[in-house]
Amino acid sequence: MGTRTADIWKAVSEAMLGKPELRGSEVSETAGVPGNEGQRFWQAMGFPAVPSEEASFTRRDVEALRFAVSLVESRDVDREALLQMARATGQSLSRVAHTHVLSIAAEIDAAARAKNLSNNEAADRVAALAESLIRGHEPFLGYIWRRHVLAAISQIVASAVTSESESERTTVGFADLVDFTATSQQLTQAELAEVVDQFERIVYQEIPDRGGRVIKTLGDEVMFSNTNPHAAADTALALAAACAENEILPDVRVGVAIGAMLPWEGDLYGPTVNLAHRLVGVARPGTVIVSAELAHRLEDDDAFTLVEIRDVKLKGIGRTKPWVLRRNS
Repeated sequence: MGTRTADIWKAVSEAMLGKPELRGSEVSETAGVPGNEGQRFWQAMGFPAVPSEEASFTRRDVEALRFAVSLVESRDVDREALLQMARATGQSLSRVAHTHVLSIAAEIDAAARAKNLSNNEAADRVAALAESLIRGHEPFLGYIWRRHVLAAISQIVASAVTSESESERTTVGFADLVDFTATSQQLTQAELAEVVDQFERIVYQEIPDRGGRVIKTLGDEVMFSNTNPHAAADTALALAAACAENEILPDVRVGVAIGAMLPWEGDLYGPTVNLAHRLVGVARPGTVIVSAELAHRLEDDDAFTLVEIRDVKLKGIGRTKPWVLRRNS
């Protein structure tokens, strides 16, 4: 790390978190927890291990660990659940932080390269940019979190008032941009960014509008869920139609299945998830393929038409009967 880079990092770090003056063991001792507990919490949030002799931590780190301990001691949450929450939150906020910093990346780069600024002046300018970013976004992040907490509670309440057999089953789907890897090789970085942005705009419009949840996006793919099979099917067709109508996006293929799943750290796991993901490979561009069980659930739904296709052998699953889902014109 060069002198200028080190000066900038130190100034920004102290402006955001305070002066680093504590080793990891001192943070744990001050917070009143065993050293390995503090390290587990730190790494669960997604940060790399810090050498034991380095004084890299601040008083804010002590406060955060002490607060985490108070949650456990008050029995609001057990230790393993807290670590699970830390992992999920760390993963999500890491992406949020990188996205926010991109909005001031040009200014940071200009300050770091400016030859007319001393190391201290460049560091102060970057620190000011960082502080302005944080002050401007912290209230907004709190508001978004509250809204998502409310949405999650409403989904649990909705499940609770359905029959037991209904509440145990969820519909999950995957939508994948066709030939994205080959297409991306022919695009500039700006064009590729525009494709990903357009896809995510469609995703975050069509899925929440139908009461669903975006589980995760992976550039050219989205995973979503919905407790309502009709709404999930409608979402799948809406994603396919929206991408087909978009001038810069390739078509999508969508696979949807219904069944029991394991919710874990904001994600979903289990054979039903694997089935939905494998069905994407069966779908032709612009089409939606659903599992046999979901087709059975939708067969009396006047909004859709279901077309049976020949059995296919899916890797890790075996032979299965897929159905093509279409909107009933």
